[in-house]
Amino acid sequence: MSTQQPVSTAAPVSIDQSGPTPRSRRGFDVGRWFVPVIGGLAFLYLLVPIAYIFVFSFNDAGRTNLTWRGFTLANWQDPCRPSQLCEAFVNSLNVAVIATVVATVLGTMIAFGLERYRFRFAGSANLLIFLPLATPEVVLGASLLSQFLNLGVQLGMGTTVLSHIMFCISFVVVAIRARIATLDPALEEAAADLYASGRTAFWRVTFPLLIPGIAAAALLSFAISFDDFIVANFNSGAFTTFPQYAYVAARRGIPAEVNVLGSAMFFGAIALVLGVQLWRYWRNRRWAAL
Repeated sequence: MSTQQPVSTAAPVSIDQSGPTPRSRRGFDVGRWFVPVIGGLAFLYLLVPIAYIFVFSFNDAGRTNLTWRGFTLANWQDPCRPSQLCEAFVNSLNVAVIATVVATVLGTMIAFGLERYRFRFAGSANLLIFLPLATPEVVLGASLLSQFLNLGVQLGMGTTVLSHIMFCISFVVVAIRARIATLDPALEEAAADLYASGRTAFWRVTFPLLIPGIAAAALLSFAISFDDFIVANFNSGAFTTFPQYAYVAARRGIPAEVNVLGSAMFFGAIALVLGVQLWRYWRNRRWAAL
């Protein structure tokens, strides 16, 4: 008994495999060059003031540092020559370090509580966290000054540190909450399945994963605190920070030593970033070798 296969009478379908016509290599591709050119101009715009500061740190300036008068290394050899310059620089470093440490610790706890737990008035807490970010610095500085005067607090380093801690916490919370949102809660559940307590799971699993976000938040907080002028100018009293010194000195001509310290801070930040990248590269190579 034989079976006969049906014969298809449908016409064969031809498939065009030629694909799209390749773009002419001789033509000018606007989309290919637009982003690199605009990005390069933006970086150039950002780096020109920094280059100006670095170049004029070698200027043999007199009373003002606005015109080039000649090359000298004396500014780098004795950057503390102007009166109270290094004192103001150290003041800013002390305020930034204290504000960064306190804001990072408090901001990490606040961010973890807001992101991982649900409670009443959570929306109000989020609003209060974002208020310092949306408030103009002039309004914030004046409000803090009124509060300190009403409480009878003497203006100085303490009020400056408290002011910086207040607005730095908001930046820390925002940065660390973004990091916590990317963590998988299943990791903590797995640690609990392995009989780890809540504290052990946090320090052995969650906290190591939060370290990049915490480090980024701390660096951001330090930069914002060190660079602040408006809030510090309202609440510092006789206590002088580095931005305040530069502002006052600008009225009679910023000394070249200010450019020296600014350049040193910039290259120190670059060295820190490069050091972190090299450490991560070395760590990844080490883990890959294992």
